[in-house]
Amino acid sequence: MHINKILSALRKYYKNKLIEWTKGLNPFEILIGTVLSQRTRDVNTEIAVKNLFSKYNSPQEIANANIKELESLIKSCGFYKVKARYIKKISKILINKFDGKVPKERSKLLSLPGVGPKTSAIVLVYGFGIPEAIPVDVHVHRISNRLGIVKTKKPEETEKQLMKTIPKKYWIDLNRLFVLHGQNICLPRNPKCDVCPINKWCKFYRSKK
Repeated sequence: MHINKILSALRKYYKNKLIEWTKGLNPFEILIGTVLSQRTRDVNTEIAVKNLFSKYNSPQEIANANIKELESLIKSCGFYKVKARYIKKISKILINKFDGKVPKERSKLLSLPGVGPKTSAIVLVYGFGIPEAIPVDVHVHRISNRLGIVKTKKPEETEKQLMKTIPKKYWIDLNRLFVLHGQNICLPRNPKCDVCPINKWCKFYRSKK
């Protein structure tokens, strides 16, 4: 396993493209921002996050906000109408069940509408600095399998296997770099293997050759 070399190569390749929209945000903002980020590129997530939190940045404010105004603020995101309803519901639940605070327990995070394994993991890792999980989406799942790090069929299985084999110090970088790589080079169809900066460690690339 050359995970340190793989991540180092990706970090160097994407040094001018890495968008850290979570930087400087509190757990609530990261929770809401992560819901907005689903099926949305980081550049569009960053726009929506800045628009939303420039006007509303607490559960109380979002819970009381007009749904049409929320939609307008987050319009750069995919499925923005659905997400507007989600973040309003989440805010109300946080007020009514958790005293307006984001819970640190993963089971409680998963009980919130629009929050799945990946979102809950991101909140724990980026919001609370608790590396209890690796955020795994379709990109992380696909790249981990192509590299040969894991051999799994579902993202949930990939997360479990990665947590067993990858040291915790690499968990955050692995998520953000693999997602970026999956959006730009390691595509679901017709991946750009010949220009991939980590192809020498890739089992999928070797099998093609």
